[in-house]
Order: sequence, then C-alpha cells, then structure tokens
Amino acid sequence: MEFVTAAFNLVLVVFIASTMLAAGLGTPIDELVAVLRRGSLLLLVLVANLLVVPLLGWGIAAAFGLGTAGTVALLLVASSPGAPFGAKIAMLQRGDVLTGSTLQVLLAAVGSVTFPLTANVLFGWAGLGGELSLPVADLVRTVAILQLVPFTIGLSLRHWAVTVAMIWEPVAQRASSLSFAAVLVLGIGSSWDQIVSLLGSRVLLAAAAFTVLSAVAGALLATGPTIRRTTLAGIAPLRNAGPAFAAVAIAFDGDPEILAALTGILLVGLVLAIPAAARLAATRSESASEGARA
Repeated sequence: MEFVTAAFNLVLVVFIASTMLAAGLGTPIDELVAVLRRGSLLLLVLVANLLVVPLLGWGIAAAFGLGTAGTVALLLVASSPGAPFGAKIAMLQRGDVLTGSTLQVLLAAVGSVTFPLTANVLFGWAGLGGELSLPVADLVRTVAILQLVPFTIGLSLRHWAVTVAMIWEPVAQRASSLSFAAVLVLGIGSSWDQIVSLLGSRVLLAAAAFTVLSAVAGALLATGPTIRRTTLAGIAPLRNAGPAFAAVAIAFDGDPEILAALTGILLVGLVLAIPAAARLAATRSESASEGARA
C-alpha cells in the first residue's frame, strides 16, 4: 500500500504539471488577451465557476444527505474549476474551442488560489468545519507552484519560441493524458472496495445531479451564441482533478473512502459529458464551430 501511495503522489505531480505546461504551450498570449477583454463574459464565467457551481455542490450534498466522505469529495470537486478535459469536450462537441480552452486555462490558474479557501468555507457550511479543514497555505503553495509555474513556462515558450512550443505541446499533452489515466487507476486500485460500495449509492446520484445542474449554470451564465453557451456548459461541471486529489493526499492522508468518492464523482462527470458532447457535434458542422472561433 505504501508503494501505491508513493506512485499515486508521483503521477499526481506529473499530471498537474504536465497539464498546465501543455495549456501554456497551446495558448497564444494575444488570444488569451482577446478573450480576457470580453468583460461581461469573463465576469459571468467567473461567477458561474467560482461561486454558483460550488454552491450547487454544497446544496446537492445536503439535499442527498451524503455522508462525510461523499460530502468532502463533492465539495472538493465543486471548489476546483478549470478541468483540462473541458477543452477536450469543447473540441469533441465542435464548440467555441478558442474561448472555451482559454477560459478553462484561466479558471485553472485562478482556482490554484481560490480552491482551498472555497472548500474550507463549504466545509463550514456543511457542518464539517469543526472536524475538517484544508491547510490553505500548504495547498495554495503546492497547487499554485504545480499549476502556475508550468503554465507560465509554457506560455513564455509559446510567445518567444513558437517552434519549440509546438514540438513540446503534443509531448506534454500525452504526458497529461497518460498520467491522468494513471491517477484514476491508482485511485481505483487503492480504494477498490470503497468504489464498489458506491454503485447504486447516493454519491453517484448526487454526482449526476451536480453535473447536469452545473452544465445548466455554465450555459445560462454566459454571453454570445448558442455554440459558445454549450461550450461553457461543458466546461462548468468538469472540475480540475489535480487540486482535489492533492487535497486528499495532503489534508486527508489519502483517505480511501474520500478517494473512492472523489474518483466516482469525476468518472460520473466524464460519463455524462462525453456522450452529450458527441450528440452536440452531430448537430453542427465543422464550419459552424470555426465561425464561432473566428
């Protein structure tokens, strides 16, 4: 078990760092600035992902009467915006990929700082504040370093050495995908019994409700054409797994029940998001998505 824990911690670091490095390598600064200049859209997206979605997580955990492990896992997920898979969902649905991927990167960067603060507030509201809390300084330092430093390096390379960035971006993307799969496998392997016990449980039902309602919030709190709203609807419910897993490792010593609930919630989000994105892609043409990106 010690080997599994050590391997999990190692691939978690690789996953977080490679994901943000790939994001930086793939983000031209001028496109980032252009999206950031859309003031009303930016404000709405921040409100949706940093305020409304966390509140949904808190409300759903209470409504479904989740136990401590399930509540902690759902609140960690709800507090962590900017999942890299959100950009892939935007591509899969032939959505507004430029806007979606840029805002996803921004949310991940902002979430590096807001994640532990938001989670602790929600723990208190859920009645867990006296028992559980995240070490804010440790998590901000760890997550910010693992996310912001690689992203800044990648962004700088994309701006000053485009050829180098284009060579290394697919390498970083592959490292991110493989390490994410390894995180899930090790998470499942270290808490298999607990994950099996989740089947048919309220945790997975709560995760489904959270995914659907977060998508609705993402679509409503956006501006522009439908194709952009559906893109942001795909980004809102897919939360950044890196900080959430890091919190389990740092604050909860890899608690298998929390880890199982966290893994289950993340998998439910993917299971619901991928078919929905594929269905949207079937209804729109390649030219439509290119028009939205223009």
